[in-house]
Amino acid sequence: EEGTYGEVFRAKDKKTKEIVALKRLKMENEKYGFPITSLREVNTLMKAQHENIVTVREVVVGNDLDSIYLVMDFVEHDLKSLMKIINRAFEISEVKCLMLQLLEAIAHLHDNWIIHRDLKTSNLLLSHNGILKVADFGLAREYGSPLKSYTNLVVTLWYRAPELLLGQKMYSTNIDMWSVGCIFGELLLNRALFAGKSEMEQIQILFRELGVPTEETWPGVFEL
Repeated sequence: EEGTYGEVFRAKDKKTKEIVALKRLKMENEKYGFPITSLREVNTLMKAQHENIVTVREVVVGNDLDSIYLVMDFVEHDLKSLMKIINRAFEISEVKCLMLQLLEAIAHLHDNWIIHRDLKTSNLLLSHNGILKVADFGLAREYGSPLKSYTNLVVTLWYRAPELLLGQKMYSTNIDMWSVGCIFGELLLNRALFAGKSEMEQIQILFRELGVPTEETWPGVFEL
């Protein structure tokens, strides 16, 4: 499977015989050493250790410097694929359990001044024991106060907050929480909550379902 910044493989530790996940970092376009996006991902994961966040065990190098891997705990399923397999919405009790774990993970990230910026069902892993883990930190960033300007071209379209769609470049935890809400709806309905095919269509769907924002309902919206 291929994520934002690398492919992920299933592998076995030769010493312990334990199954692990290997994420091969994309190095093809790097001319000046280790890619900064991968450094950020490793650094973020090391800071964000939590039961409901994927664990990086070590960084290893293959036969050459173009083959660099993150060794992570192997988790059997991602929610998107699992929903296709079971072909039904989750039970309310299951949704409560999943959302509690997701919110605990996101609270931990935000408490440590980290925004994920790409939350979606395919980036949420679920073990056979029912443990949810947030994965794929290729777009994650640390933030602070005062806020800095970031690119608004983050978060997969269906989970992207309206302020990002309208061009906002100064943001923080609110964009993750919008994605969490979209995931919540998807778990209940067994379909994407807002499934636009383009940025313009996504905005139109949001305005149709939630109403066109005004200065009263969304102060500062006309400044975006």
